[in-house]
Amino acid sequence: MPMMHFPSCVAPLAGVVVHFSVFSMDASISLLANTILQFVNIYTLVIFVRILLSWFPNIDWFSQPFATVSQLTDPYLNLFRSIIPPLGGLDFSPMLAIIALNLLSQLVNSAVMAL
Repeated sequence: MPMMHFPSCVAPLAGVVVHFSVFSMDASISLLANTILQFVNIYTLVIFVRILLSWFPNIDWFSQPFATVSQLTDPYLNLFRSIIPPLGGLDFSPMLAIIALNLLSQLVNSAVMAL
């Protein structure tokens, strides 16, 4: 059986292609992690805005921009309100929601550092 010879330019290209695919996978994981972390940071800020606005009882939550803040945060906060309902007029769901977002952020950070 004859031995096949490849041109010398093919071997370096194969190494570059393999190296490039590993690099792009690391870059895409890093991009995904950074996107998740930025989303968590922005969403935490929106929850803080919601908390601060809830201190003003005369705010009409059906007018803009308050309706947008309410529509963005209520579905997530309702998950925690089903676990702990408001007690004596105090709603602890934003605190639980922010703790959960911080845990997610730490989980993503530790997963990226492990790679």
